[in-house]
Amino acid sequence: MWPALLATFLLLSHFSAGSRIPESHLHKRSLQTRNLITDGSIKESYDFVIVGGGLAGLVLASRLSEDSNTTVLVLEAGLSGDEVATQINEPANTYYNSVVGTEYDWSYTTAKQSGLGDRTTSWPRGKVLGGSSAINGMYLTRPSEIEVNAWQSIASDGGNTANSWGWDAFYAAMKKTETFDAPSDDIAKEAGIQYDKSSHGTQGPIHWGYPGYTFPIVGSWTESLANIGIGTNDDAAGGQNWGGYIAGSSINTANWTRSYSRSGYIDPLPPRSNLDILPSATVTKIVFDTSNASNLTATEVQYASSAQDQAKSVKVKKEVLLAGGTIGSAQVLMISGVGPQDILQSAGVTVLNSLPGVGQHLQDHLSTGLVYETPESTSTAGAMRAAGGDFVNSALFLSYINSATAYVNLTGLLGPDGASSVISAAKQARDASVKNIPSQDSGVLDGYKAIYDVTTDKFFSSEVGQIELLLSITGGGIMIQAAIQHPLSQGHIYITSPSMFDKPVIDPGYLTHDVDVTIMREGLKMARRLGQAAPISGFLGKETSPGDGVNSDDEWNTWLKGAVGTEYHPTGSCAMLPKAQGGVVNAKLQVYGLANVRVADASVYPFEFSSHVGLRVLRPLFCNSPIAQLGAPTYALAEQAAALIRAHYNGVEETSISSSSNSSGSNGSNSSNGSNRSSSDATRRASSQLLYCLIAFIAGLVAL
Repeated sequence: MWPALLATFLLLSHFSAGSRIPESHLHKRSLQTRNLITDGSIKESYDFVIVGGGLAGLVLASRLSEDSNTTVLVLEAGLSGDEVATQINEPANTYYNSVVGTEYDWSYTTAKQSGLGDRTTSWPRGKVLGGSSAINGMYLTRPSEIEVNAWQSIASDGGNTANSWGWDAFYAAMKKTETFDAPSDDIAKEAGIQYDKSSHGTQGPIHWGYPGYTFPIVGSWTESLANIGIGTNDDAAGGQNWGGYIAGSSINTANWTRSYSRSGYIDPLPPRSNLDILPSATVTKIVFDTSNASNLTATEVQYASSAQDQAKSVKVKKEVLLAGGTIGSAQVLMISGVGPQDILQSAGVTVLNSLPGVGQHLQDHLSTGLVYETPESTSTAGAMRAAGGDFVNSALFLSYINSATAYVNLTGLLGPDGASSVISAAKQARDASVKNIPSQDSGVLDGYKAIYDVTTDKFFSSEVGQIELLLSITGGGIMIQAAIQHPLSQGHIYITSPSMFDKPVIDPGYLTHDVDVTIMREGLKMARRLGQAAPISGFLGKETSPGDGVNSDDEWNTWLKGAVGTEYHPTGSCAMLPKAQGGVVNAKLQVYGLANVRVADASVYPFEFSSHVGLRVLRPLFCNSPIAQLGAPTYALAEQAAALIRAHYNGVEETSISSSSNSSGSNGSNSSNGSNRSSSDATRRASSQLLYCLIAFIAGLVAL
C-alpha cells in the first residue's frame, strides 16, 4: 500500500511543479516510444511539418509541441538510432566505435576540388534522430559577440526581427539551451579548465560538461600557448572566444553520456499526443498551391522510405519547417522547384520560384594537423586504449573526448605587419575573386561581396579567431590541428536529378582564394611552433607528418593541399541575406517567395563563425579526430526560430529570447522563456497537467 501511495505522491509532486523535463535529463529510453511512430500511421494533416529530425529539427519539435493545441510532425530520413544507442551515448565511441560510414551516416563526398589537387573529400553527416549531434565530437564552443553582431547587421531587412540574431538575444538563447555541469576540482586543476558560471545556463536541455578523466598533456595546453604569445581565456563562452582554453563538451556528467538533441529535447518529454516523429521518411518534395505565383503556399509534403517506395503525403495546415542541414534543406528546396533556374531546368525540375541563392554561398572550415609519435612516457587516450585493460571500457575513461582549443586572430598569427599585408591583399583581390564563384547571378555576387567585406573589415582586423588550434590524443599518434575559420573561398550545392535519393553535387570551392592558402599555411606553422614550446614539447615524440621535409612556404603549400579536409562545419546554402544579395531566407527565416516555408538550421548562417557550429566527425587520416558541428549556436538558432514562430501565431510582431528573459532556460516542456504564450495557452496546459495528475492519483488508489 505505502509504495503505491508514495509513487502517487511523487508523481503528483512532479507534475505540479510544471511538468518539466525530468531531473538531469538522464536517458529515459522508455519514454521514447511515446512520440515515435514505428508503424507509419500518422495523421492526415499537421500544423507544422518539420523536415529533418536532426539537431535543429528536434528542438523545434519539442518547443512547438509545448502548445497542446498545435500538432507537429517530424519527418526524419534516418533510423531512430535505438539499435545503436550505446554507440551514440558513450562519448568516446566517436573515436573508437563510431557510426560514421554506416547506415546512420549520409556519407556524402565532395566534387573534385581544384584547390586540393583535384581530390575529393568525404562529408559525413548524421542520418539518424538527432542528426549530426548524435555522431559528432561533442565540442561546445560559442561564436564571438563581434561575429554574431555582424550576422545581425548583414541579415537586417529593416525590421526588428533581426534583433533575434544580435548578441544580446542570441547569448540569452545559447544560455537557455544548456545546463552547465562544472568539472570536479581535480579535473579542472589537471586539465587547466577555466570558466565563468555566469556565462552559462542552469536549466537547459543540453548539458555543457567536461570529461570525468583527463591527461597531463591536456594540462600543458594553455601554458604552452602562452609561451608562443597566445593568451589564456578564462571565459570563452561570454562573447570573447579568442585565446587558449579547454572547451566544454555536450556531456551529461550524471551518467557520462552524450547530451544531444534527442536525449535533451525529446526522450525526457511527458506524453504528447500532438507530436509525432516518423523515422525512415525521406522527404521527396514539398507540394505548393501555385495560384499566387509570387507567394507560393505549401499544402503538403511528400515522403518515402526508399527510392522504390511509393511516396506518401501529409497535409500542412500552417508551415513547413526545413531543418535538413546545409545539404538537405537546399536539396529539398531545389527538388521542390525553388532555386536557381538553370540548375533546376538541367535537373528536370519544374521551376516554381526562381531563387538564385539556394545552394550558393557554401562555406566550410578546412583543417589538417601535425602528427607526433607518442613517447612511452606520455599517457594519452589512444595509447591507453591500445594497451587494453578493464579501465578503458569504463564509463569514466569513455567520457574523455578532445577539448583543448585555441582561436588566434590574424595579428597573433602573422604579427601586425603580416596581418596588415594579408588584409591589404585580400581587399585588393575582392573584385577579381568573384570569378571563382560558381554562380554569376548578380545578386549572388553582391552577396559574396557583402560577406567578403564583413570578413576583411570586421573579422580580419579584430580579435576574432582566423585559425583554430586543437589537440587530439585519441588516436595512434598525437595531433595538433589547425583549421581556417573565415574562408574567402565559396562554393555551392546543386542537384542533377529530380530525386531526393540521388545525392546532390557538393562543391565547397576549397582554397580557391590565395588568402585562404596563406592563412592555412601560417596556422600550420603556428601549430609546429606550439609543438616545439614547453611544456607540451616534453610530451611529444618525433613529428612524423609532415616532418622535417616541409619548411618553405612552397613546401607547406604543396603539402597542405594534399592533406586538408573538412572540419565538418558547412554553412551558407540557404543564407540569411537580403534577396537582392542572393539570400534565401529573411530575418524571420522565411524563404523568399514562399508564404509558409522557413529554414531553421546551420544553412542560414551567411558566413562561418570561429566556433564549432555543428559536426566534427572521425578523420582517420593520421589519428582519430571526430566530426564537429555548429552545435551551441545552432541549438540557439532553433530556440529563436521556435520563439519567432510561436509569437507569429500568437499575433505578436516579434518575440524572441532576450537578455531580459530568464536566460538560464528551461529543462522542461513548459518553459515560458521567450515563447510569449498567451494566458489561455497556459490555462490549457495547466488543465491538462491537472487531468494527468488526477489519472495518476486514481491509478495509485487502484493499486492499493
